[in-house]
Amino acid sequence: MLMFKERRPAIRTLRGWAISVLQDAGAIRECEEHAWLQDRADPHARDRAFDIAHRNPPAGVSPEAAAVAIGEVLDSIGDACPECPPEDVV
Repeated sequence: MLMFKERRPAIRTLRGWAISVLQDAGAIRECEEHAWLQDRADPHARDRAFDIAHRNPPAGVSPEAAAVAIGEVLDSIGDACPECPPEDVV
């Protein structure tokens, strides 16, 4: 008899979901060399991410908790990669 396992969701944590939403909205990006997350400081992209969190939170999560997860990820990353040398300001 053929048995099927229930498929796990691709994103398993609320933080992972928040990172995915922020990347899709264009609010954060990864450093191309080191893969560190970087805040793009785009207020419109942030607004889109919070809007997604309120309108379409993951299953079993309230819209408020989803928005908090978005905020926590944004608070935990900077706008520069810690491994890249600083750019010279002219």
